[in-house]
Amino acid sequence: MLKKGLSVAFALMTLLFLVVACNNQEPKDRNTNSAPTSEKNGQDMKEEPEEEDVTLPETTLHKTDQGESVQSLQEILNKVGYSLTVDGEFNAMTTWAITDFQMQQEGMDVSGIYNKATKEALRKSLENESSIEPASGLAKPDNDKSTVSNPHEILALVNKEHALPADFVPRNLVKPDVRFPFTGSVPKMQMRQIAADALEEMFQAGDNAGIDLFAQSGYRSYDRQDAIFASNVAQHGEKVANTFSARPGESEHQSGLTMDVTSPDNGYELTVEFGETDEGKWVQQHAAEYGFIIRYPKGKKKITKYQYEPWHLRYVGQDAAEEIMQKGLTLEEYLGVK
Repeated sequence: MLKKGLSVAFALMTLLFLVVACNNQEPKDRNTNSAPTSEKNGQDMKEEPEEEDVTLPETTLHKTDQGESVQSLQEILNKVGYSLTVDGEFNAMTTWAITDFQMQQEGMDVSGIYNKATKEALRKSLENESSIEPASGLAKPDNDKSTVSNPHEILALVNKEHALPADFVPRNLVKPDVRFPFTGSVPKMQMRQIAADALEEMFQAGDNAGIDLFAQSGYRSYDRQDAIFASNVAQHGEKVANTFSARPGESEHQSGLTMDVTSPDNGYELTVEFGETDEGKWVQQHAAEYGFIIRYPKGKKKITKYQYEPWHLRYVGQDAAEEIMQKGLTLEEYLGVK
């Protein structure tokens, strides 16, 4: 009996030992197995790195500009819906995107230049998280260099190799409040609003300087230019006419950014003698301050393909105008187009 009792007691003690051993082991196993799960949850809970904020450039930017400000602008344009290469080059595609964006903003001047108004509109688009539909204002540029794909931009190159579309009519054509040597209201008294405003400022400065400037000829439609060129060909022959008159589409007057100016001292004529008048000399010295250039300067016929025209003023914006006039460049040279 004693032996039987000892056997039973030994069996009970063995069982108790196994139960305690299992209880002690379970937490260890749970801790060991839960470690990878805890690590995984930690990884899942990691926050995604925040995108670096891009600041809207403070300075005015336009075609030919380069650098970090242009790169920031390109990144912001991509945020609102465009797909530009971010390379810091204000090229044709960046100019197109700015122009397209401006054309989709109600009441905004369309220039292809990044300015204060464009900055404010982009800021609102970012704040409202609104997207632009690219090319809904202006089609993307194509590879046909013979036709100006973005005729709305201020620095559009219009010449014998780059013609405006036949159906292009500028937006916001207005009559500047300046003197004309004739009365009435005809299309050639008009300019685009941005250029008209600048012309008024220039004429006011001329008045203050005792200069007697008159505006002679501004906007000219494709059809009107067609008739003028045909008339000049009939009188002078095509070869000669092509040195002072533009074929339809090749005239800057169709852009709405050009105004021919003259003075009483020159009989209100558009001739090279205007350059020798007080008015002509003043324009040469001060036009750039208001965003205008002498588009066909003396000694540049091989580049422009036109004779010297001291009366022919083209609006390009103050920054570009001052550089062009100070360095004695043509628009072709400024834009790097040969």
